[in-house]
Amino acid sequence: MDTPPLDSVISQPNSAQEAEPSNPQVLSKKAQKRAAKAARLHELKLERRAREKEAKKKKRRERAQAIGRGDLDENTSRKKRKINAGSEAEIFNARVVVDLGFDDLMSDKEINSLTSQLAYTYSANRHAALAFSVLIFTSLNGRTKQRLDAINDAGYRRWSRTEWWEEGYDRLWTITAQSPTEDANTQLEGSSTPPLAPSRVDRKRIVYLTADSSEELLELNEGETYIIGGICDHNRYKNLCLDKAVGSQIRHARLPIGRYISLATRKVLTVNQVFEILLKWTDTRNWEEAFWAVIPKRKFESHGEQQDQQGEGKEGAMEHNRDGKHGDDTDDDEDEDAGAVSILKQGRCD
Repeated sequence: MDTPPLDSVISQPNSAQEAEPSNPQVLSKKAQKRAAKAARLHELKLERRAREKEAKKKKRRERAQAIGRGDLDENTSRKKRKINAGSEAEIFNARVVVDLGFDDLMSDKEINSLTSQLAYTYSANRHAALAFSVLIFTSLNGRTKQRLDAINDAGYRRWSRTEWWEEGYDRLWTITAQSPTEDANTQLEGSSTPPLAPSRVDRKRIVYLTADSSEELLELNEGETYIIGGICDHNRYKNLCLDKAVGSQIRHARLPIGRYISLATRKVLTVNQVFEILLKWTDTRNWEEAFWAVIPKRKFESHGEQQDQQGEGKEGAMEHNRDGKHGDDTDDDEDEDAGAVSILKQGRCD
């Protein structure tokens, strides 16, 4: 009988060892929570995609019915859809400034979240029926600028009705009558929006929005400038925006959310969500309607009587940050990043 080669004998697996069942690795509590959160975000994403798909189908059906009744001309409708919504919008003659002067206080992940919020802010204004005259992004430096520059060959520079400053927002009242230098131009190359005239702005007409303020913002006025703090910090830092406003000797105010609604969950407000509240107010002139239109139902103190009285709220993601900063809601960040990157890649300026 031939003896099998030694290598063959050594390479044969130990059947007894194979028979032993492998012990499954037990996840830690933190890992289990992370997995549960990922599953929940995935479910929310699928639900939102389904709603969006159904809304598009409904819109197409309504459009087809309108054309069938003769209420809508098909050729005219197609032409209008090609025209950018922002170019047709009426203008609310006030400026909104996003203060990006917190770059060194954020992690790389928070920088990514912030740039996503900037994309949503621009998109909201571009599609608004009553848009703000201009969006100004100040203190654009560091990793925030690097992140924006890296997407679609700095496509953000082609966004309409936006201005990007390397200087801080104090340039609003410190700029002189002399022409700004090329490096300090209010409008980066490629934008279709003319820059502001080089003139000082009255500090009394500038308001920094912060929930730490003792003053409530009762209304928006044309001719004024409203500053939103552009930071994602998950409440690590306290009173940043309020301290900045006091140090700059400008007005500060909080949105009157507590006057109209009560929130039950963690109160965090993203940059684009603050802006969407302001946009909704300009359209309705009603704070309560603005809050109910954008704040998700799950954030309210009561899911019963209060919602039955007010009707269905739009599925958004807006909360009020007790620390006055406009940071990100972690539960929504990961789910929205893909859409924001899509806006950044488009580099739309029409």
